[in-house]
Amino acid sequence: MIGRLRGTLADKQPPHIMLDVAGVGYELEVPLPTLGRLPALGEPITLYTHLVVREDAQLLYAFSERRERDLFRELIRLNGVGPKLALALMALELDELVQCVQQQSTSTLMRIPGVGKKTAERLLVELKDRLKGWEPIMAPVLPLLDEPRRTMTPESRAETDTISALLSLGFKPQEASRAVAAVVEPGLSAEELLRRALKGMHL
Repeated sequence: MIGRLRGTLADKQPPHIMLDVAGVGYELEVPLPTLGRLPALGEPITLYTHLVVREDAQLLYAFSERRERDLFRELIRLNGVGPKLALALMALELDELVQCVQQQSTSTLMRIPGVGKKTAERLLVELKDRLKGWEPIMAPVLPLLDEPRRTMTPESRAETDTISALLSLGFKPQEASRAVAAVVEPGLSAEELLRRALKGMHL
């Protein structure tokens, strides 16, 4: 089992990234919160990983914190929840999802594309026991640099905000990520990036 990787960010095609570890490129899939904390290409990062082995593929999922990986592992143990739905649920920040479960807020989960009322109610019931004892940390969100006190780049923030906006409009995570990746340029604001993404989707 590959549990952690440390290397340099070689490529970023949301929701997929490539991490260069001593000359070996690892293809990883990351949730939105981790995506938003990624540094610039070529910067060092450390990620916690979970390997999923299928008959036709071996897939690596990566997370900025150990708690996020633990949450992913709890989610995929739920009935009817695979890695894809787990990552969609993790579009919410970890603390927000923990609070959602504690408060049994179906409306929060229903913001996730593809999660209806019945699914949200079932997930909240099942997660209530699994996340019992989890407490929100409310720690400041920092980018995944091995150097301390670095701040998220404006480009990363704009990408994350734009993807979140597309999700709120009902687009699927992969659709939103592809649309943003196709039009992203340095210096664009989230508003301009959203306008270009929607235009690229012919909306």
